Formats: sequence, C-alpha cells, structure tokens
Amino acid sequence: MAESRTSSSPSISPAIDPRSGFCAQTRTFYSLRAPVPLPSPSFPVSLPSYAFSLLPSPLPSHPALLDASTGDTISYPQFFSQVRSLTTNLLAQYGVSKGDVILVLSPTRMDLFVLYWSLLSIGAVVSPVNPALTPSEISRLIHLSKPSLAFAVSSTSQKLPSNLNAVLLDTPHFKSLLETSPNSFDNMKQVEVWQSDLAAIQYSSGTTGRLKAAALSHRFFIAMTAGYHANRAAGPQVTLTTAPTFHSMGFFFSLRGIALGETTVVLTQERVTVADMMEAAKRYKVTQMTVAPPVVVTIAKSGDQSGWDLAALETVICGGAALHVEAAQQFQERFSQVQLSQVKWS
Repeated sequence: MAESRTSSSPSISPAIDPRSGFCAQTRTFYSLRAPVPLPSPSFPVSLPSYAFSLLPSPLPSHPALLDASTGDTISYPQFFSQVRSLTTNLLAQYGVSKGDVILVLSPTRMDLFVLYWSLLSIGAVVSPVNPALTPSEISRLIHLSKPSLAFAVSSTSQKLPSNLNAVLLDTPHFKSLLETSPNSFDNMKQVEVWQSDLAAIQYSSGTTGRLKAAALSHRFFIAMTAGYHANRAAGPQVTLTTAPTFHSMGFFFSLRGIALGETTVVLTQERVTVADMMEAAKRYKVTQMTVAPPVVVTIAKSGDQSGWDLAALETVICGGAALHVEAAQQFQERFSQVQLSQVKWS
C-alpha cells in the first residue's frame, strides 16, 4: 500500500531531521511541506465528491482519459455523464448499496475508471484483484472480502465461483449501463458517504507470504489527493500510468488524474513493452509517468540510439519495489531534466 505521511510538522522541534522529517523522540515521520487543507473529519464527503470539488468550472476541455493503444479518448463531460449513468443503473438494476464490497477482476480498461468512480460515489467498497491469479487464489480473496457482486471480462469470469454474480465489462450490456437517458437522473438516490467509510480493499503482492487484504477509507484517499493537488505542477499535465489498475499505485492514479484535471494516458493492450510506453510518452507529450523499477533500469541503459524523445517529461514516479541507487543515478545522468521520485507501494 502507499506510504502516507499525513502528520503536520511541529512548529519547533530540534529532534526532527530537516532532510527526512523523522523525529527520533516520537519515532514518527513528519511532513516537511506546509500543512494541506482537508475537510473536517466530521463532514460527510466521498472521494469522488471531494475530487469533483477540486475541478474548475467549466470542466477542462482536454481529454480526461486517453487510450494510447487505440487512440480513443473520453472527455471530462463524457466521463461524468457515464459515471452518473452507471451509478443510476448500479442502484436501480443491481441494488448496489453503501458498504457492499464489489470485486473487480479485469485488466486495464478505460471503463474501469468510470466503474471505480461510480462505486465510490455510492459508498460501495472497491476490491480490485489481479486477473492473473489462479481460481484458488481468487477464492481466498473472496473469502477475505466477501463481495456481493463482481465485475469481470469474458477471459477472467471463468475464474470466479459460480455463486458470485458477475457483470461482464466487455459486453453490449455493460456499455448500455453507461448510456442512460439523463431523465433517469431526476430520481437518483443520493447516498451519504462519510470520510471514515471504507473505499477500497486492496491486496498485498504476496512476496512475503500469502496475499493479505488492507482496508482503506475515503479519508485516506482524500488526504493523498489533497497533497498532490496542493503541490501540482502549473499548466496542463499529461500522466502516463503504466501500473495496472488493480495495483495500489495504478488504482490511486486512476483516481488522481481526474481529481487534478489532468489527461491520464493508459495502455490497454494485453502485453505492454517499455518501447510501447516510450512511444506513448513521445506521441502524447507526457509530462509525468508512473513506472516499476525495471522500466527505469531499461530506460537508463537504453542509450541514445533508442530514439526515445522524452522532451516533455518532467517527473517519473517509481513504485512497486525498491529502485537501486545505481539505476537511479544512471537514469538521472541521462535525463537530468526529469525529477525521479520513488514511492512505497506494495
């Protein structure tokens, strides 16, 4: 999961390391940045509602989502129209209620962004699962989270137990759920979601034993979003997120881009190479990208003969595992204009 430092910096304390923010007396890391304004914990607000409040009016004119594999785009007005349509249908047709755990077993797709936002708006708990897991591994996660409904694609649905109702994302039926007539919004039930309510159940990678579940609240994601919003770069940003949306980093960045009014670029083909990532970064003038350490290593060792044009790139966020110091130094030597950051995600 993400390592979040949400404590405010004490006004005076010589025990705090000015470089790391670590206080030897309390054994706590404190943020060295200025405090970020957050809604009162007693105020009911979901992550989507909070994120929507950060967006300008009128909505951004650039795309909200862009599929680099197909060239398809979704504008901000289209995105929110689809969210409202899907929310209406989840309430009316499937009876999804606040607190329901909804399992998602799918590779990266554009409509997953809409699905996540819609479920969180209702107060349902999103439980994204790696579609590469075996049926027995998925069965264990289902036992842990106890979902009432699943969303899958045709190729993954066979891994689900027969007693769990599933909606297939790659069907005309699901597409129809995104296209409800605006008239049906009039009687849409408003769900009150509190910041302390669960937003997601995410799973460890299993590198230190059996997969484990972690429950995360709306407040957790609101605090992370607020931090990124307070320190966002000036001007329109284009973020290429290469982490799959079931991964904790991919999940958060699928929400973050909308909240910050950015264009989020995704790659939806079955197998994605580093060359695919670099081509997408070049074609769409990506200013920020999320990658795993092996990608940083490959880019750093590629040499100038690769022809990769990353002139627009400003930031690379690396997560998923530790990045060796040598690889980071080699990357920075080649791309001195790019800020390389590492975050801790499992």
